[in-house]
Amino acid sequence: MSAEGGTRAIVAALGANVAIAAAKFVAFAFSGSSSMLAEGVHSLADSGNQGLLLIGGKRAQREATEQHPFGYGRERYVYSFLVSIVLFTVGGVFALYEGYEKFHNPHEIDHWYWPVGVLVFAICAEAFSFRTAIRESNRTRGDLGWVAFVRRAKAPELPVVLLEDLGALTGLVLALGGVGLALATDDGRWDGVGTMCIGVLLVTIALVLAVETKSLLLGESAGAEENRRIREAMVDGDTVTRVIHMRTLHLGPEELLVAAKIAVRHEDSAAVVARAIDEAEKRIRAAVPIARVIYLEPDIYRTAPSAPPQEKPPAARS
Repeated sequence: MSAEGGTRAIVAALGANVAIAAAKFVAFAFSGSSSMLAEGVHSLADSGNQGLLLIGGKRAQREATEQHPFGYGRERYVYSFLVSIVLFTVGGVFALYEGYEKFHNPHEIDHWYWPVGVLVFAICAEAFSFRTAIRESNRTRGDLGWVAFVRRAKAPELPVVLLEDLGALTGLVLALGGVGLALATDDGRWDGVGTMCIGVLLVTIALVLAVETKSLLLGESAGAEENRRIREAMVDGDTVTRVIHMRTLHLGPEELLVAAKIAVRHEDSAAVVARAIDEAEKRIRAAVPIARVIYLEPDIYRTAPSAPPQEKPPAARS
């Protein structure tokens, strides 16, 4: 299931980021590199983000209550939105501020081998985490491209981890470039430039995550293919003759609400219609297993009466 795959990717990313954050702060303490400080805060923020995703996944499993009759599945969207806020404020804004300060008040990097060694180690660890996220995503994305997968995925954990790991790897390369240029030119301002680039990267990723999770929080319908299968499953050609209109809504990544008005034959009895609705619900759940909450309203379908032919106005007299 996508939830299990998402949890594996989160745990892998959490383990990598905790180790990387500790190494980066040690490297900053010995070298004074602002890129290392920004990257350390970035990894610390990522670790907190993965903790938020795990908490959201756990809380989403609670049973429905009278106050929340459709359950708590959307808690996973809420915590994913919090991740984007944390990434923006703690990671991105701090890196921009630190880079600006270091650019205007540069100093030499001490013990260069500390930041370089830690960055190489961090790239290897992040690559392992990114590989895990890619492998778990491949099990659920099907034929979708990566951009489409991030935009259309209903389970938020895998897209969040994918973007975080991609941002972390890119940020590490930027940090390595900033440190390398500062050492090569003996100009500490390059370290500040690398830090500001990391900040811009993190803010961009945070905004993308915020937009996507906001859409999920507002409520998204099922995908086009799922909607097609649900419509086809409703109609049996006997009692249920057509779907008059239908609405679908994700109550969570693995729970879908289906509400529809269906056309039935006017001569059928209430018992026949009730039995047809029960059978339609079974077919819908067989076609789309995540369709767990289904409301079907029977109605008599009537075509709109055709408008009477318009009489031509009399010809004007000459």
